[in-house]
Amino acid sequence: MNPHVEKARDLRRSITHAERRIWSVLRGRRLDGSKFRRQHPLGWFIVDFACVERRLIIEVDGGQHAEDPADERRTAWLESQGWRVIRFWNDEVIENLDAVAERIMRHLDECR
Repeated sequence: MNPHVEKARDLRRSITHAERRIWSVLRGRRLDGSKFRRQHPLGWFIVDFACVERRLIIEVDGGQHAEDPADERRTAWLESQGWRVIRFWNDEVIENLDAVAERIMRHLDECR
């Protein structure tokens, strides 16, 4: 089995509180009818959430990702493959989920 698929499965089982909150908005086509996948492998990477039909990736990050050059390289590669990447901090998702959902909706509209 592909090691990325196995790692993605492990990540799905160990979902963070912030990821659980945002997943409650994204799952079941609840946002604009768009289907999101959780812990989705793309190339060498596993992204937090991906809407394949709109080529939109949502990353939910903790403080360890602040100004991380690896994240910048990862985003650059994903964008070079035609994906749009938006990032939210864990605190932002936990404290203001409605604003996060509105921002995702704007990006979904732009990806049409």
